[in-house]
Amino acid sequence: MKAIVLSAKSPIHRSSLRLGFHFIPLVLVCFGLAPMAQAVGPDTDGNIPGSNNGEGIGVLVSRTSGLWNTGTGFEALNHLTAGNQNTATGLRALNSDINGGFNTATGVLSLFSNTSGFFNSATGAYSLANNISGTSNTANGYAALYRNTADDNTATGFAALYHNTTGTDNTAVGTNALQFNVSAFTNAAVGTFAMQNNDSSGNETAVFNTAVGGFALQANVDGTQNTAVGAGALESANGGNNNTAVGEIAGLGITTHSNIIAIGSGVSGVDSALGEVDNACYIGNISGASVSAGTFAFVFVDASGKLGTVAVDANGNKVTIPGLPGANPPQAVPQRLQPQAIGPDPKQAMLNRRVEELQATVARQQKQIDALSAGLQKVSAQLEVSKPALRMVLSNR
Repeated sequence: MKAIVLSAKSPIHRSSLRLGFHFIPLVLVCFGLAPMAQAVGPDTDGNIPGSNNGEGIGVLVSRTSGLWNTGTGFEALNHLTAGNQNTATGLRALNSDINGGFNTATGVLSLFSNTSGFFNSATGAYSLANNISGTSNTANGYAALYRNTADDNTATGFAALYHNTTGTDNTAVGTNALQFNVSAFTNAAVGTFAMQNNDSSGNETAVFNTAVGGFALQANVDGTQNTAVGAGALESANGGNNNTAVGEIAGLGITTHSNIIAIGSGVSGVDSALGEVDNACYIGNISGASVSAGTFAFVFVDASGKLGTVAVDANGNKVTIPGLPGANPPQAVPQRLQPQAIGPDPKQAMLNRRVEELQATVARQQKQIDALSAGLQKVSAQLEVSKPALRMVLSNR
């Protein structure tokens, strides 16, 4: 096997943002860069049987049945025999590939050692240079995924996932992101130096970590299931598990403890009196903050960690807590409506009785009026009968 060995200086320190990770001149084991005695490359037109195309010395000279391959550069696809649909651009790109397929290599020695891996894409000098049979890897950047031999990794940035060998399903985006990860899997790092030292021990325990932001989770070696979002979030954490930090340098004080939540820029995740403790939650901009006296409410928390301003029983009914005025504001109580039988309204019944009494009174008064009217009629008749007859007096003159 034509392996490549690159050496590096000591790891990068945060005090310098320069690319302290320098590669010294390339050393090839059992294979030099000096021209070797072999057949010259393809014809002038670059056409090769099997719909292949090549330009350069030693390009596709070993092909037997491979189809739709394209090689450009000194000894690109030099050993390919039966592989299909590979594209190699650069000095010795995909040089060792024999029957791998659907690979794309762009850059000096990119995918150099690949022999049978499929669906790999390498862009940048030395990217995926030592991959042999790993599949579905994507490397963009100088020496990205340089040592990789595993599957389903994505690295974008200078030396991203550089040391990864057998770890799978990792994603690194940024300069030196997940640089020293060796064999841990399912980690995601986005940002310069994000999770740079993850799994540098090679213990394969640093899994399911997520870091978004420059230097986020930079020091973590063996910790698992940590989430850091923000520049410098959980930067000093090393070995703790299930920690969550959101905000610039959030959780900066967390080192080896677990199950700590730190939310807010600069929230350290350390108790001012007890120090670093497990199973704790810290949220910034709450202590000392003012609230309206007219609308304030006490905040409760239950065993599941749920926050709220209203206490309810198992049926969702409001529970009044003595001595806590305003703890259960009426406008915020989600009471359950209980079905009730609809009975007579006492007020309506009383009103009905009053109406009936008034109607009876009116009836009695009407009878009295009728009686008086009849009496008056009798009196008028009697007066008509008793009147004297009109006499006419004639006088003779």
